[in-house]
Formats: sequence, C-alpha cells, structure tokens
Amino acid sequence: MGIKVLLVDDEQLQLTRLESVVKKVLPEAEIFSYVNPVKALEESKDKGIDIAFLDIEMPKITGIKLAKSLKAVNPTINIIFATAYDSFALEAMKMHASGYVSKPVNEEKIRKEIDGLRFPIELKEKKKVQVKCFGNFDVFHEGAPLRFSYSKSKEVFAYLIDREGVGININELNAVLWEEDHKSYLRNLIVDIQRTLKSVGAEDVFVKRHNECFIDTSKVDCDAYEYKANNPDAIRMYRGEYMIQYPWAIFDAE
Repeated sequence: MGIKVLLVDDEQLQLTRLESVVKKVLPEAEIFSYVNPVKALEESKDKGIDIAFLDIEMPKITGIKLAKSLKAVNPTINIIFATAYDSFALEAMKMHASGYVSKPVNEEKIRKEIDGLRFPIELKEKKKVQVKCFGNFDVFHEGAPLRFSYSKSKEVFAYLIDREGVGININELNAVLWEEDHKSYLRNLIVDIQRTLKSVGAEDVFVKRHNECFIDTSKVDCDAYEYKANNPDAIRMYRGEYMIQYPWAIFDAE
C-alpha cells in the first residue's frame, strides 16, 4: 500500500482542485476526500493517515480543531493547512503543523510541502526482512530489530546489501573489513548470519555457494533499492546519509 492522504475542505470546488493536484504530486497515494469535517474525523481514525490537507475555516469544526483531534489519534500524522486566509497562518504554526499552503493550490506548492514533511513517511513493509540503509544501517524482521550475535555480522550483511545481490568471495569480504587475515573469524560471522536469519524463518535471504555469498534482493525490502527503482516514498526519505556507521559505504544517488 502507498501513502494515505486525507483531504478536507467544505467547498467542493476547492476540494476537487486539491484532490487533482495531490494526485499529480503523489500518484501512488490512496486519497480520502471529505467536504464534511465531522465525517472526515469519524471515518479516518483507523485508516492510518500519513498526511492530512485541511482547510482551516469550516463550519461545525475548524481545521485547527480537526487537526488537534487527528493528532490525538496519531501524533505523527503530517498536518498541512490549506486556506485563502493568511491571518490563520500563525495559529496553524503554533500547533506545530507540518506545513501551510495558500489557496489556490498548485503542484509547486504541494510538492514543496511534501518534500519537507515534519514526520517523514516510512516505506510500507511487504517482506519478512526490511533493511534500512539511509542514515544508520539497520535490519528488521516484520518491523522488529534483527539481533545478530556479533556486530561484525551486521556489517557483513550490510556490505552484501550494498552489493545488491552480486556474489562476494571470502577474500573480498576480508579485505573490506580488515587489513589482516581474519577469514576464519569471517566464516564464524557468516554462520551467525545464517543462524540469525533461520531463527526468524528468513534463511533464504542469505545465499552461500562454494566460496562466495550474496543477498537474494527479491527477499528483502530496502530503502536504497526502492530509491533506485524511483519509488517516490524512498526518494523523499533520502537525506544524503547512507550506512553512516561504515566508512566503506558510498551511495550513488544519481
């Protein structure tokens, strides 16, 4: 599933225009549109909304009050106010909204707010193993951190993720991780990786054949892989940092 976006404006023409623009900027998004803010609040509570575009001046419940109610349910929802009245901007910012756009909205305005979200949207999990390369490197199993017995095992796994399914032999791995010969210890790390993945039923992620090993990239969700596949969610997540705890890690963002 993609990003979930809530749109609320009591003027139908404004709502239709907003929906049209958001669809162009976020073509993969699942959009929920409402002219009735009370109904929007009632029906969106359990939808896991990522971003809410709210008109401020509405009958029955204002955009400010609606935003507070939405944040009470989901503190990390990104609230972006859309209004023709600049006088509401200060009040909107006081509640630490993600953004503010003036009407009429257009693609440039919406894209600018999406690129600067207060709470960046994480990629949705699909496979058993998720890999986070942007920022610090981490590995998760169904959303929970995967614990290797040795920290070096995690670095070996990181290097294999970085190589994107290319087979790497023991000598190359040893040269990347150490200046001296530690191939005996490296074999223990490989066993640790195999054991750790097997413990969560994901042993098919790591493949070892003769003197080389690699990652089956089809078995993992990885933000770096999604970035290179032009996934808009992954592109927005990248902040110029890649596996920052490892000196050998370089990400080609081109």
